[in-house]
Amino acid sequence: MIFRGLFGGKRDQGDDQAIPVVRNITIGRTVRLDPLAWRRYGSDAKFALDTDVLEIVAQGRIDLGPDGFVHRFYTEHDLMLQMVSPDPEGQGADDFTLFGPWSSDYPPDGAARRRWADRLRAPAFGGQDLPEYRRFWFGDADARQEPVSFWESVYDDRSGARARRIYQTCMLFARDLPGDGRELLLAIEMEPEGGDLTHEVMVGIPLNVGEFEA
Repeated sequence: MIFRGLFGGKRDQGDDQAIPVVRNITIGRTVRLDPLAWRRYGSDAKFALDTDVLEIVAQGRIDLGPDGFVHRFYTEHDLMLQMVSPDPEGQGADDFTLFGPWSSDYPPDGAARRRWADRLRAPAFGGQDLPEYRRFWFGDADARQEPVSFWESVYDDRSGARARRIYQTCMLFARDLPGDGRELLLAIEMEPEGGDLTHEVMVGIPLNVGEFEA
């Protein structure tokens, strides 16, 4: 579904440096989650899982320049554990999020792409059987805000010798849950090199460092 293109298709040559192990997590390892991280919200949350174990089959890294690095760990069912760190090896990772797929669509024409671009720039995001989420990045005071764009290098081998590159333009939205909880929505325009452009929606929750281990 949402990130299916990460696990197949054309592979491009990357550097030959081994990919980092971040908080003991990398390709081929298992991550155990504390199910209370999402079950405590019950039916108030759209995010839900029927497992507390993630088998990591692919790993991504995003260079945000002076804003640091994003490390992503994927399962074959398109779940994504994301960590943000000031360093490329992830040693200082201090921001953790778990996302699951909600929808994936191929825009049929330029008009559909323009409508999606408008949704990414708006102060709120909803629809597709979802409640309203307010813009989390940059705040929602402005009527329009430019989304964030970057390249992600995705690996499915620990050597890091080969990578697929995916260009993404996205915006993060959020809504409050009971008990000071928060649910996140990541809206993405995604285009793998040599692949088709898609519009993706992922719903997730923040994680504390004590809510997962590998």
